[in-house]
Amino acid sequence: MKYYFSLYLLLFTFQVSFSQNYTTKKTADNKVIKSWERVEHFTVAEHFEEALEELEKIFKIDSTFIDGHIRWAAIKYTQDAYSEAEIAYKKALSLNENYDPAVFYQLALTYYNQDKFAEAIPWLERFLQSNARNERQKSRAKGYLGNCQFAVEAVKHPVPFEPKRLNSNINSPNPEYLPSLTADEQFLVITAYVNGQEDFYFSEKVNGEWQKSQPIENINTPLNEGAQSISADGKLLVFTACERQGGMGRCDLYYSESKGGKWTKPQNIGPPINSGAWESQPSLSADGKALYFASNRSGSLGGNDLWVSYRQADGHWGQPQNLGKNINTTEDDQAPFIHPDGQTLYFMSKGHPAIGGFDLYVAKKQADGTWGKPQNLGYPINTRANEGAFIVSLDGKTAYYASDEADDNSNNPSIILARKNSDIFTFELYEAARPDPVTYVKARVFDENTKTPLVAKVEFTDLKTDQIYASSETDSEGEFLVCLPLGKEYALNVNKTRYLFHSENFNLIEIKSSAEPFVLEIGLIPIPEGQPDATESLKAKPIVLRNVFFETASAALLSTSKNELDRLKSLLSENPQMKIRINGHTDNVGSDYANLKLSEQRAKAVYDYLIQNGIEANRLNYKGFGESEPIDSNDTKEGRQRNRRTEFEVM
Repeated sequence: MKYYFSLYLLLFTFQVSFSQNYTTKKTADNKVIKSWERVEHFTVAEHFEEALEELEKIFKIDSTFIDGHIRWAAIKYTQDAYSEAEIAYKKALSLNENYDPAVFYQLALTYYNQDKFAEAIPWLERFLQSNARNERQKSRAKGYLGNCQFAVEAVKHPVPFEPKRLNSNINSPNPEYLPSLTADEQFLVITAYVNGQEDFYFSEKVNGEWQKSQPIENINTPLNEGAQSISADGKLLVFTACERQGGMGRCDLYYSESKGGKWTKPQNIGPPINSGAWESQPSLSADGKALYFASNRSGSLGGNDLWVSYRQADGHWGQPQNLGKNINTTEDDQAPFIHPDGQTLYFMSKGHPAIGGFDLYVAKKQADGTWGKPQNLGYPINTRANEGAFIVSLDGKTAYYASDEADDNSNNPSIILARKNSDIFTFELYEAARPDPVTYVKARVFDENTKTPLVAKVEFTDLKTDQIYASSETDSEGEFLVCLPLGKEYALNVNKTRYLFHSENFNLIEIKSSAEPFVLEIGLIPIPEGQPDATESLKAKPIVLRNVFFETASAALLSTSKNELDRLKSLLSENPQMKIRINGHTDNVGSDYANLKLSEQRAKAVYDYLIQNGIEANRLNYKGFGESEPIDSNDTKEGRQRNRRTEFEVM
C-alpha cells in the first residue's frame, strides 16, 4: 500500500474555512459520518472498491463532503487511475483551496504520473510555499519539483532512441535483466527470475544471431545469484550472492573462472571488498585492474553508493574507495558500468536531476582522476519509470538494457528493483553519450612446431609512457583478449620460457572513431635444449622486432625502442649459448645504395645497444639487406611500413 493513505490517516491537518460551501467529517450530518467510518475501515483493509462504493453513497447525500473527494482521489491514485484522481482533487480544491495544503502536493503527483510535468510545477510550488508541516513530504516535493523542471526541458529536446527487443532466444515470459557482455560481443550473460529465484543464463552469438540462452552450470544454485559482470575476455564472472553460508554480509560479491569450457566453483571475493554491509552489482574494468560495485557500507553518502577497488601488484584487491560527491548522492546510486575505455561510467541514480525514479547517467573521468559531473542520458531513454542496468558495446554505438516495470515492494536480494515483465532491449546510443572508442586484440598462442596451445605471458605496454597497460597469461587453450583504447600506441610482447618471444605493434594514435579488432595467430618458436648446434632448427626463421623505431631516414634509435631491445637483451642473457644476427631492411623509397647503407646502420645500432648493455660481441652480428627482401607490397603505405623492419635470427 502506498504511503498516501498514512498521510490522511495519521498526518491530516485541517484549516477549517468559515465558508459553508462544503462539509467535513467534523461538520457533516450523522448519516454521512457513519458512512465515512465505513470508508475508513475499508481503506485500512485495502478494500478499495468497497470504499469507493461507500463514497458514492455519501456523495448522493452530500456532494460537498470534501474529505470524501480527497479520499476518492487518493484511492484512484493508488489504482493508477490518475485522470480520475486529478478530477477528484480539483473538485476538492474547488470546494476550498486552503482546506489542506497536502492536496496541492497530491494533485501535482497526478499530473507528474501523466507526464504533465509543466502542470505539476505550480502545485508543487504552492505546496512548498504553504504552511504544511510534514518535512519529509516537503523534501520529496523539492525533489519532484526539480525533476519536473528538468523533465520539461528534456521532453522539449528528446534524444534519439529506437529500442529493439532481443529475440525469444534471449527473452522469455520470465523477467530478464542486468545484461553483461564480452568485449567481442559474442557472449551475453543475463540475470533471469525463474521459478521464484534469480539464476544466470548465457547465450553465444553464431553467425550474428543469439542462440537459445542456457543456464550456467556450476554457478546457479537453489539460492539467488544475480547482478553479474563478465570480464572482457569472458573468462571471469563476478556476481552477487546473498544469504550464503560463510558470507560476510547480507549480500557479497563472488567470482568464478572459466577453465577448459567449465566454470569453477564460486568463491567469495573476500575483504576488503566484501563487508558486513550489502555489496552488489559489480562491474569489472576491461583491463581487470578495477572493480566497481554498489554498497551501503560505512562511508556511503546516501542509501547505496558506488565504490571502486583497484587490484594491487600482488593480485589482491585494495581498500574500496567511494567515488565521491560528483557521482554519489544522498539518494540511491547503483548499477555501475565502467566501459572498456576505462574513462566512461554509466550508472543509475535517484539523486541527480531526473525525469523520475531511477534515471541513467554518464560521467567521464577527468585528467586528475576524479569524475566529472554526471549527465542525464535524456528523454525518452529516461522516463518517469525506473530505468535499469545499462551496458554499452566496445565501439560505444550499441547499448543494452532491461525494460522497466519496477516492484518497489520487492525483497529481491541482489538488486533493488525486481522486474515484473522485463526483457532485454538494445538500441543505438546517440553520439554525445558515447564512450571513447576501443578495439581489442584477440589471439591464440601455440607452439610453432607442434601447434599445441601454450600458456604464455602476455604484456601490453603504452609506448608513450613505457608503462604496462595490461598483463596476463593465456588460458589453457592458449587464448587471450585485451581491450585497447584508441589514440595510443601499444607494444605487445608474448613470452614463454624456452621460446623466442613474439612482438606486435598497435599504432592507434591517429585512429579516433573506430577500428577493426585484431585477431591473431601467434606461433612461438621453441629454443631446443642442448649444445649450440641444436639451434639449427631456428635458422632461417627471423623474428621481427616490431617495436624498434628510428628517426626518419636515420639510424638513431627512438626512446620507444628501449622496451623491445631490453627484452631481446633478456632473451640472450637467459640463453647464453644463443648467437644472433641483427638484420636491417628498408622499403624501396630512395636509391638501392642509400637503402642498403641505412639498413646496415640501423642493424648496427641495435648491435651496439646490446653490447653496451652487457651482451658479448662474439655472440652478435649484423647485416643490412636494404630493399632486397620485402615481406609486403611497396605500393601501399602499410606495405612500406611492414618492409621497413629490424629482425634478429639465431645463427
